[in-house]
Amino acid sequence: MTPPTRTGQQEVIAAQLAPRVSELLADGYRLALMAAHEDLDRYRIVYLFVAARPDRRVEIVLSTDREAPAIPSLASVSFSAGRFEREIRDLYGVTPLDHPLPARLVRHQHWPRGWYPMRGDAGEPPEFGSTDEPYPFLTVEGPGVYEIPVGPIHAGLIEPGHFRLSVVGETILKLKARLWFVHRGVEKLAEGRPAADVLPLVERICGDTAVGHTLAFCMALEQALDWPVPSSANTARAALLELERLYNHVTDIGALCNDAGQGLLNAHALRVRERLLRINARVTGHRLLRGAVVPGGVRLRGLPTAAELEEIAADVREIVDLALHHTVVNDRFTGTAVLTAEQVRDIGVVGYAARASGVALDARLDHPFSDDTAGLVPVTHTDGDVMARFLVRADEFQASARLLGELLGRLTQGETGSGEPSVTGRPSSGAGLAEGWRGTIAHRVELDPERRVSRLKIVDPSFLNWPALPVALQDTIVPDFPLTNKSFNLSYAGNDL
Repeated sequence: MTPPTRTGQQEVIAAQLAPRVSELLADGYRLALMAAHEDLDRYRIVYLFVAARPDRRVEIVLSTDREAPAIPSLASVSFSAGRFEREIRDLYGVTPLDHPLPARLVRHQHWPRGWYPMRGDAGEPPEFGSTDEPYPFLTVEGPGVYEIPVGPIHAGLIEPGHFRLSVVGETILKLKARLWFVHRGVEKLAEGRPAADVLPLVERICGDTAVGHTLAFCMALEQALDWPVPSSANTARAALLELERLYNHVTDIGALCNDAGQGLLNAHALRVRERLLRINARVTGHRLLRGAVVPGGVRLRGLPTAAELEEIAADVREIVDLALHHTVVNDRFTGTAVLTAEQVRDIGVVGYAARASGVALDARLDHPFSDDTAGLVPVTHTDGDVMARFLVRADEFQASARLLGELLGRLTQGETGSGEPSVTGRPSSGAGLAEGWRGTIAHRVELDPERRVSRLKIVDPSFLNWPALPVALQDTIVPDFPLTNKSFNLSYAGNDL
């Protein structure tokens, strides 16, 4: 397997930015990542655009002065760019000029003005304002319109997020999701640390995506350092990604059944999940697969067997079959919360949410790191409703189990890795793309001459996908809000970095 595609870099001035980006979008590229960098004499904005089959990557670099940093907004040509720009403005104080929606995104209204936590001179946070001030949600008015607030504290072990539903009768007119209640400063924590010390941090970005985030980080690091990875290690990494996909997909299959009143099917799905978690522990020493992916290689403590994978796949087929033959499940899932392919492309949705609307985005094929996924056919459905998102998970579970079965004969226990980094004594950068179970994860790393991380930018698929939830929920009834939310199952932790 040849190494993942190197990223070409192009410096532009402000007047060149929008025309160049429009060219890339017209040529089939999408914006995967946008990162601000604080240099000694400037702010530097890096835009990572990627395209698929063949794997193509282009970085656009725009500089702005430190005294009054500002950049032209790309929100009119890219919805996801508009959100990245608001994030950068909140954390670095770089103003996106002529942005159509310049409201805060990450910093809530009680955060102090003029304090930008990612800046090198930010220091200790000043006094915050009152948290009792109401958030200025857009008020929908009219006969019979009322609001339903949900959260930010929820039942169960999930992180905080607030939803404001404007409703007539049972029909949802508008949903506003308010996130970033826990800005953890993950990217800031990585700065100045040796790359090896950042590994435990990226494994914990999102608890259910340890492999996906660690793999994206390691690939970015390996690209920055020209660090060779043997094909056998990439095979093992591909297998670990599928193990992570399996236990998460079966969890969602059960949870969706539970939201349709089928608690018994959920119990069986949780039984399968527990069996998969025990396999994870046997393979890596950790139920959530931590400690297996390392820079330059991989560590495996054990292997699953083909027989147990086949048995688990058959078990899940039966659970799905029972669900699909239940009239309540069909009534609740079919036609509920439709997200069209056009909306997917406009918003920039990735992962199973995109594939359920017929958009076959999958980094395993679009940005491959292993020959072992070359024959993979992306699972797609075209209806874009809750049923389609359920079926994509169910079909991907079977596809992942089959792929794992094929990979078993090529896997060996122990640590696999080779070589040392080629790049030493100079700054370097790299980008990594991995198809996590929710969708494509992007990491971009910059290293100083001592191989310390000077900047780490992380994009979890949930950052791109959260705006799709309110769109899908328009004209859906209130009782289907929990079901629709679960059909996307977006991460708070992955979003609230």
